[in-house]
Amino acid sequence: QVQLVESGGGLVQAGDSLRLSCVASGRVFSSYTMGWFRQAPGKEREFVASISWTGGRTYYADSVKGRFTISRDNAKNTVYLRMNSLKPEDTAVYYCAAAPGSPSDRKSDYRYWGQGTQVTVSS
Repeated sequence: QVQLVESGGGLVQAGDSLRLSCVASGRVFSSYTMGWFRQAPGKEREFVASISWTGGRTYYADSVKGRFTISRDNAKNTVYLRMNSLKPEDTAVYYCAAAPGSPSDRKSDYRYWGQGTQVTVSS
């Protein structure tokens, strides 16, 4: 069992930066792929980024590539999402998730989910 708790969301202006954190409980965190997804009002939850259990492989949605960076610290059971040059269209609830396999952009591959943290970007 893995429990995930996100933090770091907030209200910012376009062009600002935020860093989201997701702390995992459970001693198997280091063996899981971690991912970030987001869901805007009235839209499907969509993939943002994922990172392999070693941190050596990362993947991004085209919409955030070059602006967002995913990283992890297995000693702290924490995965991060650094978000730069934020845009109003980045406004969403951001969720972290854990998957037992290889990095994936499919929601169905992720077994554990956090409660989400709200990010609002004003223009």
